[in-house]
Amino acid sequence: MHHNLPAAALYEEAVRRGEGQIAQGGGLAVRTGTHTGRSPNDKFFVREPTSESHIDWGEVNRAFALEKFEALHGRLCRALEGKELFVQDCLVGADARYRMPIRVMTETAWHSLFSQNLFIPHSASPPQEPEFTVINVPSFLARPEEEGTNSATFILVSLARRLVLIGGTSYAGEIKKSIFTVMNYHLPLSGVLSMHCSANVGSHGDVALFFGLSGTGKTTLSADPARGLIGDDEHGWSDEGIFNFEGGCYAKVIQLSQEAEPEIYGCVHRFGTVLENVTFNADTRQLDLNDASITENTRAAYPLNFISNAVIPSVAGHPRNIVMLTCDAFGVLPPIARMTPDQAMYHFLSGYTAKVAGTEKGLGSEPSATFSTCFGAPFMVLKPTAYAALLGEKILRHQVQCWLVNTGWSGGPFGTGHRMKIAHTRAMIHAALDGKLAGVPSTPDPIFRVHVPQSCEGVPAGVLQPKNTWPDKTAYDSAARNLAGRFDENFDQFARLVSREVRDAGPCRR
Repeated sequence: MHHNLPAAALYEEAVRRGEGQIAQGGGLAVRTGTHTGRSPNDKFFVREPTSESHIDWGEVNRAFALEKFEALHGRLCRALEGKELFVQDCLVGADARYRMPIRVMTETAWHSLFSQNLFIPHSASPPQEPEFTVINVPSFLARPEEEGTNSATFILVSLARRLVLIGGTSYAGEIKKSIFTVMNYHLPLSGVLSMHCSANVGSHGDVALFFGLSGTGKTTLSADPARGLIGDDEHGWSDEGIFNFEGGCYAKVIQLSQEAEPEIYGCVHRFGTVLENVTFNADTRQLDLNDASITENTRAAYPLNFISNAVIPSVAGHPRNIVMLTCDAFGVLPPIARMTPDQAMYHFLSGYTAKVAGTEKGLGSEPSATFSTCFGAPFMVLKPTAYAALLGEKILRHQVQCWLVNTGWSGGPFGTGHRMKIAHTRAMIHAALDGKLAGVPSTPDPIFRVHVPQSCEGVPAGVLQPKNTWPDKTAYDSAARNLAGRFDENFDQFARLVSREVRDAGPCRR
């Protein structure tokens, strides 16, 4: 049992055991094999008396029999007898009032380094006894017919036993997201909102939250040299303010640009960073961040303190602004718009973005609309309205200004239009967070009803109104109404659970 080895020792172990190679700049390059992303169909919750009434059972949160869990756990423990294991004792939650000590046990050194990077290191010696344990054994395969799993891969969460079992997959994101899932169960029951968002803070203490699904720019836009980074992915919002769950970042790095994203680019080329499925030249070890031959989901996992302006400890006050990011591949949403609290609630429950061909298997040539409740449906354990009610109450209590930002396409859909320039998006977000848009006249979008500023410093006026960027205005109207209809169909599931004001805050198809 290798307990809490430092990064240098874990590098040595990983290289000695053939788990990875050292790339130019010092990152540890590893491969995850068949699984280059999460396996949502292989995740289950053990049905237990203490938690079953709280869990929102369904396609996302699927039940697993207690006796099956105990049998698989027993077989896993027997398989590990006499094996080398790596143990990391860490913390989750930068705010000591809501902090949870955890233990991550892995069969590989690089997964141990990943855990050390992503979670908060212990300052106490010896470390606190863990309240939750993750056992991660990629080489161990389940027996679906006998043990009740969906496949040989499994992610099993037992809230009563405070235990997560992961097998059959080397994708390290399963470790990170299983603990996030646990926090999403416990904290809201104590009145603390758990959120899939990034957060940063300005020089005057003005906090901003960035909600968004993968590929919308959540990590990129929060890593802003002009603002302190609180965290890039998982946060809690208590009566005292915002706090990061993690001690590191797990950035998507496909087509990463040094010019557009200098902070993250620097972290990728640094000793201690874990590089998942990032390709490199075998002779020079030079990274190729544009190569998606293994997967589009190339990742870098590094400690938060690798970011020069990171806020440590990662706590701050209440947000002044909330930004909901979407990558609209249909090219019809405005690049930035102000939302009312009811509109923010509507879009939070909708969790819209669009995926395009090449980013996922099975996608055709046309963009695919994706709605992920609370911008993180796979990790939300309670009913969506539990998170939405907490968010709505906090927005009103702290008078938070909410924005909808489209980092996707303009001038037409994917294949016809062009992607929003990061420089323009940054300028719009800076203007919003600095209060420069507060007095700018706005125009309500006739279909999506959000309020679009008529001007923004550093952004061409023609960019702000999406319809004006399309050569064919009739085609724009058709595409916009089509997307509005998709919003409407998706929101039917919440129609009886929210107020009329929230229900009526969505797009208008007429």
